[in-house]
Amino acid sequence: MLEVVVENKSAAKDPEGETIMRELMHRNGFETVRKVRTGKYLRIEVEAENKEKAREIVFKMCNDLRIFNPVIHVCSIREADV
Repeated sequence: MLEVVVENKSAAKDPEGETIMRELMHRNGFETVRKVRTGKYLRIEVEAENKEKAREIVFKMCNDLRIFNPVIHVCSIREADV
């Protein structure tokens, strides 16, 4: 089982994160929050001959299916805690 986390690159704007911070956190008394970044989280189980091959399959799938855009996103893949 692998975990995939897709986040905006640090230079990319994150309007959803800005809205969450401003409209939810700051309006409800959490003024100490300085930054919120959003992303996508997926748990994917694949059959593969080894862990490295599984990572390669998942990365290729995420890239080919445009689950992330390499121009504005960072995609990290790691083993999931079961």
